[in-house]
Amino acid sequence: MTSSPDFPISIADVDAAADVLAPVAVRTPLLSSPALDAATGGRVFFKPEVLQRTGSFKFRGAYNKLASLSPELRRAGVVGFSSGNHAQGVAAAAQLLGVRATIVMPSDAPASKRERTAGYGAEVVLYDRDREDREAIARDIAERSGATLVRPFDDPMVIAGQGTVGREIAEDLAALGAPPDLVMAPASGGGLVAGTALAVKARFPQAEVMSAEPEGFDDHARSLRAGRRESIPPGGRTICDALMMTIPGEVTFAINRVLLAGGVAVSDAEVARAVGFAFRELKLVVEPGGAVALAALLAGKLDVRRKTAAIVLSGGNVDADVFARLIG
Repeated sequence: MTSSPDFPISIADVDAAADVLAPVAVRTPLLSSPALDAATGGRVFFKPEVLQRTGSFKFRGAYNKLASLSPELRRAGVVGFSSGNHAQGVAAAAQLLGVRATIVMPSDAPASKRERTAGYGAEVVLYDRDREDREAIARDIAERSGATLVRPFDDPMVIAGQGTVGREIAEDLAALGAPPDLVMAPASGGGLVAGTALAVKARFPQAEVMSAEPEGFDDHARSLRAGRRESIPPGGRTICDALMMTIPGEVTFAINRVLLAGGVAVSDAEVARAVGFAFRELKLVVEPGGAVALAALLAGKLDVRRKTAAIVLSGGNVDADVFARLIG
């Protein structure tokens, strides 16, 4: 399936985003681990978006969105809200395009993410994750300033940009003569896995695409089982700071409920093991939220025997002290 009347984007939008991103984004490679293949009985490839500009896939969607703005809208600036990776993506894209950016971030976001966002020239506005509504704050700033609100996932241009991850996976596996049986990506609001599913299934309709989430924030898995968007109780905590959404995006779930085969949840302990594995075996720094799909594989929650699988490592922005504890 390549498109649907219910979908906000088509594969043509992903292809167009690929053209927009070609001069500025990193085409991250597919990596493999012979030892892991032997252990799992499958052929596993990793898509290391930790090597992407700003250290995560979020740059793709942010740049595609900002590049689509008219000169008048660019002059008015943009406002984003994020725990860190979308923040950096918007800030970096804005810097490249000469656009003023304001980013609303939780006060408990990793210091490295806050500092890097400001380092790209954005104004950072902090809020209390437990008591304040980040989207309401960002919307108010946008309304007062005339800036464009750049949502982290519920925006067709953002989803199309994230879909280039799946497009590259599909192209590279086709070149290897290895059609995927399974593709798994982390999910928070669901933009990455939605775009990835659209692009992968456009070329390989038989492939199963699944979401991975931390336990307690498995709103996609629950919603996919129910067939409708379901929220989870607020107030939970996880080391996966990038994946703390409590309900799937409305726009993204319109795609995910049709294209995804299901979702898997992993514990913080399983995530920590995956972060350590990526460091020791793949020589990659992966943040907890970026490692949930790998965690699902290592925990035996994915059966890849005699299958070809692609796992997205979505980001690598983690504070040094947290990383040291996880791999210690």
